[in-house]
Amino acid sequence: MTDNEIRTIGIIGAGTMGSGIATAAVAHGTAVLLFDRSAEQLDNARRAARSFLARQVEKGRLSEAEAAAAGDRLRPVDALGDLGASDLVIEAVFEDFDLKARVFEDLSGELAAETLIATNTSCLRVDDLAAHVSRPERFLGLHFFSPAAVNPVVEVVSGKASDAAAVERALAWCRAIGKRPIRCRDSWGFAINRFFCPYTNEAVRLLDEGLADTATIDRAAEAAFGVGVGPFAVQNIIKPRINLHAIRNLAPLGAFYAPADGLVAQGEADRPWPIEGEPPPVEAVPPQLVDRLQGAVFIAVLELLDEAVAAAADIDDGARFALRFTRPPCALMDELGAARVAALVQPLLARHDRKAPTSLARVGSLLV
Repeated sequence: MTDNEIRTIGIIGAGTMGSGIATAAVAHGTAVLLFDRSAEQLDNARRAARSFLARQVEKGRLSEAEAAAAGDRLRPVDALGDLGASDLVIEAVFEDFDLKARVFEDLSGELAAETLIATNTSCLRVDDLAAHVSRPERFLGLHFFSPAAVNPVVEVVSGKASDAAAVERALAWCRAIGKRPIRCRDSWGFAINRFFCPYTNEAVRLLDEGLADTATIDRAAEAAFGVGVGPFAVQNIIKPRINLHAIRNLAPLGAFYAPADGLVAQGEADRPWPIEGEPPPVEAVPPQLVDRLQGAVFIAVLELLDEAVAAAADIDDGARFALRFTRPPCALMDELGAARVAALVQPLLARHDRKAPTSLARVGSLLV
């Protein structure tokens, strides 16, 4: 062991994400102090962890003794001050800036100066939240993907003030609990939501324009990126309301990222997308649908590369392991070549009055 090793973490928020992070941590040897104002949420989190660990025993991945020890590593606490023994504290409360800011202001005074502090936000800026943390050099983003107990990807997000050593400690801990950390710079949507949101949004635009039904568009996504679950089915898993919230947070990036009318209606009504009928075979999907989905993702990814938010290989790892793209975007662009990628992105760039990303010139060698 080293002095920099993270042995105990605190988690604020015992909802879906906080509970999942806690489960992943205890299953891999990290002690967890879990704080939530709701005793019911804390009880649910402990039950969820023990249920997960029991399934690992059934699958032969843990012994009964190992599962029992892991369950004992999860300890609910009554107050923020009880997190003082943590090497790292992760905030996992509702995606509301003011709420998170208050948490960090209250938390900062309760922790030792060397304790790392992280936010699990999926769409707020790390730099904006850092203004509410004392000693912001120890602050960063750790964006886990749902379901956090099993999804292998974590975006490790460096803000302008984040100390390089703090980031390296966080990366090492993510690897220690079996995750695949994606190193990225603070930006709207970070690395993965930056292209996942335009992907789901363009799917809704295709529906709004009457070009196909939801089942056919989901099948077009299979043709475009080799996904097993298309954008409408995925939205029904994560909820259109939550997807709309994530897309709205990309508003500073311009009209291309603005939510489709249909998504606004569906998200504000908090309704799932109806996916009915028999979609065509993959080979019979209208090419226009595939082209639009690929074009939207390619624009976002090329802009990510222009801004040096993340490396091409890391973007593809996120697409492959968090979103289950078997044809991840950078590898796919290199395969298609610069001329074909330009033909796919130009109509959407023109429609939204957007400049061509300079990284378009690198297509063909993005992963070199």
